[in-house]
Amino acid sequence: MITRRRTLATAMALGAPGIVGQARAEEEYPSKQINFVLGFAPGGGADSSTRWIADYVREKWKVTTVVENRAGAGSTIAATTLARAKPDGYTIGLVTTTGYTIAPYFQKVSYSPEKDFTYLFQFLVSSEAMVCRADAPYKTAPELIAWAKANPGKLNWSSGATNGAAQIATEMAFRHAGVTAQYIPFKGGADAMPALLGGHIDILVAAGYVPLVESGRIRLLAESGLEKIANFEQIPTYKELGWPIGIQAYYGLAAPAGLPAPIAARWEALGKQMIAEPGFAELMKKLSNKASFKTGPEFARFVADGYKQMGELIPLLGLKPS
Repeated sequence: MITRRRTLATAMALGAPGIVGQARAEEEYPSKQINFVLGFAPGGGADSSTRWIADYVREKWKVTTVVENRAGAGSTIAATTLARAKPDGYTIGLVTTTGYTIAPYFQKVSYSPEKDFTYLFQFLVSSEAMVCRADAPYKTAPELIAWAKANPGKLNWSSGATNGAAQIATEMAFRHAGVTAQYIPFKGGADAMPALLGGHIDILVAAGYVPLVESGRIRLLAESGLEKIANFEQIPTYKELGWPIGIQAYYGLAAPAGLPAPIAARWEALGKQMIAEPGFAELMKKLSNKASFKTGPEFARFVADGYKQMGELIPLLGLKPS
């Protein structure tokens, strides 16, 4: 505190009101409403996680928090909103595999995943599982492939994010198996799930499936990521099925580029505390996700590496915009 006061006094003596104002803002942070922006519709796993964090921040920092769902365009609408926001710590975005490492290769975006964000921390790796209705004529992934090959062109499916990790991995699985299927885009898994239950699509690869599995309305077939599903370890991963690729989905938080380091440090410290909370463990169990913490710099490198990897993989696979 003495160092901070000396900094303020020195800045004032030098006649630098801008520096004084910024220093005071950093010292008083947070002092007003914090907005969380995510690129998914209400009701899914991403939405549930973001709202839990918003509640946690409100409790710990005693400020108002608001969650804004800006779904669509592979989460790039939300990412664009975040990139254009003022870097003062009052606009925070949910970072996922889709909007930051994949979607920029499928559409023109006005932001750079490597330059336009301050990555705060990663907090989980997400399960995005392949599910079907409980009354489907197939009970396992191999049975699904056999049915789809026997009924070419009749399989309709979707994922939690168009041009996202789950779609890419599943498209490759179907190609590998010689399956012809029709992809039906939705704004998010929360919008696609009613379509699955209503019989408008046959397969969905997304998060937020656990309550419907437990109630017996849908059936798990496979996990698109690299890690087994917590509490459903008997379900095979794509790689275990011999399918070409599995892509691990993750969630983290970011702010616009230029966020003052002291504010970024506060968020990182909050993240470390948060994932140790019993309530967070309960959330992970509910969503069948796993806590996975990375610091801001570690998370920034991880996102940058994933972005470069997708830049090599997508052209190799011949994938094109939907």
